[in-house]
Amino acid sequence: MAGKVFVSGGSGYIAGFLIRQLIAEGWTVHTSIRDLARESAVRASLTVDDSRLKFFAADLMSDAGWAEAMSGCSHVAHVASPLPSNAPKSDDELIVPARDGALRALKAAKAAGVKRFVMTSSMAAIAYGHGRGKSVFTEADWTDPTSPDAYAYVRSKTIAERAARDWVAAEGGDMEFVTVNPALVLGPLQSGDFSTSLEAIKKLLEGSMPGLPNFGFGIVDVRDVADMHVRCLTMPGMAGERFICSGPFLMMADVAAILRQGLGQEGRKIPKRKLPDWVMRLVGRFDPVVRQVLGELGNVRDTDISHARTKLGWNPRPPEESILDTARDMIRLGIVKV
Repeated sequence: MAGKVFVSGGSGYIAGFLIRQLIAEGWTVHTSIRDLARESAVRASLTVDDSRLKFFAADLMSDAGWAEAMSGCSHVAHVASPLPSNAPKSDDELIVPARDGALRALKAAKAAGVKRFVMTSSMAAIAYGHGRGKSVFTEADWTDPTSPDAYAYVRSKTIAERAARDWVAAEGGDMEFVTVNPALVLGPLQSGDFSTSLEAIKKLLEGSMPGLPNFGFGIVDVRDVADMHVRCLTMPGMAGERFICSGPFLMMADVAAILRQGLGQEGRKIPKRKLPDWVMRLVGRFDPVVRQVLGELGNVRDTDISHARTKLGWNPRPPEESILDTARDMIRLGIVKV
């Protein structure tokens, strides 16, 4: 199966790997970036058949450009969503573009006659606000956006996916809608312009953390995330589906151990000492980025991915491969000096 597909957020980490896979499988891709002045740089990083890739200017906060970008497309992958490196001044800095951008994309898709719409959501929309008693999550779980541990990014992904599903139920007609809900996305880099999701690996490699905090994350490879999107775009019977996209949950100390073992001397700056929770809480008084993740301390958010395995035939690669590919590319590209 191939045709014409629109992928939003073409300069992003996930979107780049998705565009490569779609073109390799015979699709023609329309993609959006906020400023067409970046087109040549994004094209250079993608290294695909230029004749099968067309760029359009579109922004999550503006109606302009979406209709043109989706013209003639039968399928949409809406990947674009804000992922900040710093804590926002207001939650609405993330919630409004995430929610309104998804609704803009859905309305444009319906007007263009799109058959299937795949939205990149997040584990953030599943695994928060459940208290300490729950440690294994499925697609049936939803984050409580009013929970104290639902910080701005978590709320933005939850509210955006809820709004999208509500709109599809009321207005979507026969357009099929499905979400992919990734955990922390790691893997190889194509350029030095790297995703915020890779920041934890960078901090470990350069030794800028004084120790290892008592929290972790589910890890999934960007190549496997792209592959799940392609499966959701192309396989039959996807209407209303939701798929957790994650490998195993690893604590920061586990990730550090994998890096030290795999990198040898290049991992010499990686901390070994575990940071007590009280130190993190003290730092959180002054650092807004640390403050927003204090609810993570000691939490385990593991996942049951049997639905994706059964319905899609999808299996993630081992997290060691993703972690070490991230680190080696950061070293190769000079993002970190080891």
